[in-house]
Amino acid sequence: MDPDPRRFDELSRDAELGVPVPFACVSAREVDPRRVPQCALSRVCGICGAGLGRPLAFVGSPEEAARNAFHFPPAHLACAEALLAAYDGVEAAVLGQQKPLGSWAVVTTAGFEFVRPSRGQVDARPTFQPNSLLEERRVR
Repeated sequence: MDPDPRRFDELSRDAELGVPVPFACVSAREVDPRRVPQCALSRVCGICGAGLGRPLAFVGSPEEAARNAFHFPPAHLACAEALLAAYDGVEAAVLGQQKPLGSWAVVTTAGFEFVRPSRGQVDARPTFQPNSLLEERRVR
């Protein structure tokens, strides 16, 4: 059974890193592959689990922003900002990233496409591709 949506300050803490664990994750490092499509199809925030409105925010690497394909699910802008503030200074690969990031990209949009990988693709993770881009900025 999935947990109910939670306020940011009620999220469980990662035992190793001491940071909040988002709804879409099993730990601060690892994204839950069952929750990713749930966030996409039910339009719930990947951080708090509550329903999404507009604008939507995506957080990821500058490379993900450049190719307009994020691996972490959409979030409320306030949740995304709070999460990145809580993860500031963490020197580990987190939120499904394959390496630690020196900076994060935050992209706001009105909508997205959920794209499942095709057979034989090197990266077998689904992506979220924002459309109607509103803003992009770097954090840290």
